[in-house]
Amino acid sequence: MSRTRWGSAVAVVVLVSGTAAGCGGSDEGAAPAGRSASGSDPADATRAVRSAYDRTVAADTAKLTVSSKAVAGGQSVTAQGRGTVDLAQGDSEVTLTSQGTRLEQRLVDGIVYQKPPASQRGPLPEGRTWMKIDPARLQGSKTQNTQVSDPVEPFGYVKGAGSGKVAKVGTETVNGTRTTHYRVDVEVSALARGDQARAQALRKQLGTSSVPLHLWLDDQGRLRQETVTLTLRPLRDSTPTDRAETRVTSTTTLRFDDFGTKVDVAPPPAGQTADMTDKLAKATRSPQAG
Repeated sequence: MSRTRWGSAVAVVVLVSGTAAGCGGSDEGAAPAGRSASGSDPADATRAVRSAYDRTVAADTAKLTVSSKAVAGGQSVTAQGRGTVDLAQGDSEVTLTSQGTRLEQRLVDGIVYQKPPASQRGPLPEGRTWMKIDPARLQGSKTQNTQVSDPVEPFGYVKGAGSGKVAKVGTETVNGTRTTHYRVDVEVSALARGDQARAQALRKQLGTSSVPLHLWLDDQGRLRQETVTLTLRPLRDSTPTDRAETRVTSTTTLRFDDFGTKVDVAPPPAGQTADMTDKLAKATRSPQAG
């Protein structure tokens, strides 16, 4: 994969891929030495993690910040995003920035709308500024970088986190809020949300059946911060052009603030959008040139 193509792919995706975002085989982001919580009750930690998803959703809405760093073949790409999310409905509005490129994205009723910068709107019909993409129709695309991702997707992993091994790390302040830091070993099957085919693909790419998830909960048991790290190997049917680029390591951090903030996410006007799902699916099924 060329440097330009690698950079643009991660810049748009932020979470590297909707097919594997949020899963990790390494443990970057562990607590510093001396911050362990030996002697804490494991049952209390498990109960806190199990209730975190529902307690957070009960807040209805929040402002979100997401950051990601992906490394492959000695190259590093970072991305940041800020916006708002309807925690109950899953709709979100985020502005993503990476390598000097700014992209607006909305997720409404499971449909992704992306407004790339003017210099990258070549595939769009004249007069259209927003791409409309249905992730459900991309399921058959055999690709590691689908260019489509929900920045809030890792929050869904918290729902199944309580079934894994939970350990209290310690107490820390996150953006001015007192929190308790937990480390959870989550089964890959739980992250795949019942999709057995996806779970099997993830296990192959990760080389493990469980992944570490770091959660920071506030005094009300709501998620304030989440960090996940992944190291992905290509699937057997992928066609990398350089052995150094066959593994991608990505660390993503999601943070929620200002619970209850006003959120009003709507699709862009139909006259400004073009459905690019089929075109994107066709492109990602094709081998990538070097």
